Amino acid sequence: MSWHTILSTAGILLSTSLGYLIHVVYNHRRKINELRKQGVPMPKEWSWFTGHLLVLQEYVNRIPPDCSVQFAMRDLCQEYANTEVFLMDFWPVYPALFTVFGPEPVNQICNKYNLPKTDVAVRFMHPITGGPNLQGMNGDEWNVPYIVDSMLVFREKLIEKIGKGMFPLDQFTSKLTEEIILKVTLDDDSNAQRRQNPLTAALGRILSWHSFWDPRVLMNPLRPLIQKYNGYLVNTYIRKELDKRFQEIKSESLSGDFKESPKSIKSVVRLAIEAYLAENQATGATQKNALDETFAAYTSYQIRLFLFGGTDSTASLMVYLYHMLAKHPDWLDKLRQEHDEVFGKIPDDASHLLKENPSLLNSCKVTQAFIKETLRVYAPAGTMRAGRPGATIKDLEGTELPIDYVGANILHQALHTNPRIWPRAREFLPDRFLVGPEHELHADPSAFRPFEQGPRNCIGQTLVWNELRTALILTCRDLKITDAYDEFDAKNEAAMGMLARLKRRVFGEPIRTLYGDRAYQTDTGGLHPVNGYPCHVEWAK
Repeated sequence: MSWHTILSTAGILLSTSLGYLIHVVYNHRRKINELRKQGVPMPKEWSWFTGHLLVLQEYVNRIPPDCSVQFAMRDLCQEYANTEVFLMDFWPVYPALFTVFGPEPVNQICNKYNLPKTDVAVRFMHPITGGPNLQGMNGDEWNVPYIVDSMLVFREKLIEKIGKGMFPLDQFTSKLTEEIILKVTLDDDSNAQRRQNPLTAALGRILSWHSFWDPRVLMNPLRPLIQKYNGYLVNTYIRKELDKRFQEIKSESLSGDFKESPKSIKSVVRLAIEAYLAENQATGATQKNALDETFAAYTSYQIRLFLFGGTDSTASLMVYLYHMLAKHPDWLDKLRQEHDEVFGKIPDDASHLLKENPSLLNSCKVTQAFIKETLRVYAPAGTMRAGRPGATIKDLEGTELPIDYVGANILHQALHTNPRIWPRAREFLPDRFLVGPEHELHADPSAFRPFEQGPRNCIGQTLVWNELRTALILTCRDLKITDAYDEFDAKNEAAMGMLARLKRRVFGEPIRTLYGDRAYQTDTGGLHPVNGYPCHVEWAK
């Protein structure tokens, strides 16, 4: 083949690819322009070239550089209080999505239509889960003894830090939730709070190279390789545990020692394998010496999701509980009084009582309200839903908006602070979850969605509630945690190099607070507090 032919072929391929790209771009922007002409609410600065990306960037510039982009969107929502729905064209970074922050259209999306997750959300979760998965995890009071045991280790680690200076609380809560979820899912006594666990270490590396938005992470050529290798490590560890549990349960069954194990000691993997064996027995299938590969792979995907969902958001939420206790000492006093009434005056007695009677958690109504208000202020995540042909949602003005070509971004950060729904929305008022419908603070329950509502809600929320309540009960009466951001910032300033100081002079001081809060949420996984929440712990006075 001559060079002329090669160059001619390459030119044809290039021109064809360029023509296809122009066609795709034009076709997408044309559809958005049609919606714009129809009067669909959206920022007027829409562009044929950049969509609304430059609009978003304007709001991103107003928040700290490492703050979650959700808060730039939250600020933008204030311009659409009259509709509580507006369209943002992020393509090609993200699909075009309606931003929704009113309970009525959210109910239509999640309950009436039960719209599925967007393809982009599934793709972004693939490095974490490894394959098809359910969204969430189940739990009940049966897991409380596991939680108490791990929480006592967490408490010991906090006590060890008294008088030892500043430390990142987020690391401690992450190790705690990792240990609990390993026990609940794999029946793995990992002791993850005291020693490095290879599974959670590999999953942590996957998460450190994961982002739903940051192009610096998403476009790094090393990211797929690092995530794939660590995904292999995670799968290998889980498969080893699956095979171990399978042989244990099968051996019990064959020897006649198998008994229906009480609910209190059943892990997720044991439940799955028992169901697998029972199904084989019911269908008359020949008992195998090894797990079916399809079953093992699918179970691994679910466990990987459980490990992520059961550690990341819960760990960050736990940090914010302590943050709000320090900021609101009056509520700390109320929680301590409630715990004295339910568990007695001696803090050490609470762990024994909870193990014997986990339902005591339900007696802590003030504690529950405090947690709910913290979840309202520091929502752990939002959700994106795909469109459906023929589906429409109604905005606050009663206009029907087509949700077929575009999907929806349900922005919990804006929904949870919507002043139309939440009286005194910017104030921290746990009382709003203790009063009845007749009270002025009472809000529409459908507007509180930290774990979503409807058929696709997080089925692991009971486990999360149990962890958060137990953490407060076992620590807040005699330990006090306060942030150390001033010390952290001063230390960093002292260690700043000449180039960093020059950059600071040229570009000015970076924004360090969000709505006056130094512990703002970053754009990582479960929206963790910035810098890992440097803090001090001391005995309560």
